[in-house]
Amino acid sequence: MAFGRRLRGRSVGKLTPRQVRHALHRPASDAYLVGMIPLDIISDPICPWCYIGKARFEAALQGRAGPFDLRWRTFQLNPDMPAAGMDRTAYLDAKFGAENAKRFYARIADEAEAAGLDVRFDKIARTPNTLDAHRLIRWARSEGAQDAVVNALFRRYFREGEDISDPEVLLQTSAEAGMDPTLVKRLLEGEADRADVREEDRLAREMGVTGVPTFIIDGRYVLHGAQDTGTWHRVIEELSTLTT
Repeated sequence: MAFGRRLRGRSVGKLTPRQVRHALHRPASDAYLVGMIPLDIISDPICPWCYIGKARFEAALQGRAGPFDLRWRTFQLNPDMPAAGMDRTAYLDAKFGAENAKRFYARIADEAEAAGLDVRFDKIARTPNTLDAHRLIRWARSEGAQDAVVNALFRRYFREGEDISDPEVLLQTSAEAGMDPTLVKRLLEGEADRADVREEDRLAREMGVTGVPTFIIDGRYVLHGAQDTGTWHRVIEELSTLTT
């Protein structure tokens, strides 16, 4: 693709053949829409930069028909987090140190506001384990509800301070996105897709993903981080010429 060459040295890089094999490791049933360009978004619903990156990407799509068929992929920022999560203040102190955490999240709050997002870090009491949230995102694919579920999880965590590892919160999220909460409840109570979620996280790390969001375009090109809207405008413009 020409855009990989044009934007080289800025934000878009080309995956190696080994990385491509990992990027394309998905269930045979996980087909993409004909005529659309696959866009895999490796993300975690407790990652503030993922929330910001999504907002910037969507801003670039406003007023135009985007060429992408999106699939949200698993990455856990804290794969070893206890199932019950942990106190957020203790988590941030341990990970960043109290003063560093304040500076870090002050910058994130500014970037979120600039992206049109209302984030309320003061409402977040616990940092959750996101394995079950990722299971819900995975199930939402077959319902055509992935984006709705991701939106709801971001909003519930960052704006409302809800614990998105709580089964009741996940059930409410599924109903809000048009999924069957009775089925979701049954799935959450079992082991469905736990191993698959962990494997997808492992594969992301094996292909070299160390932070999110990471965007994989057409299984061949990668953008790291919460790209600015201008970068997405350039990418979308060139991709649009390739799909017409």
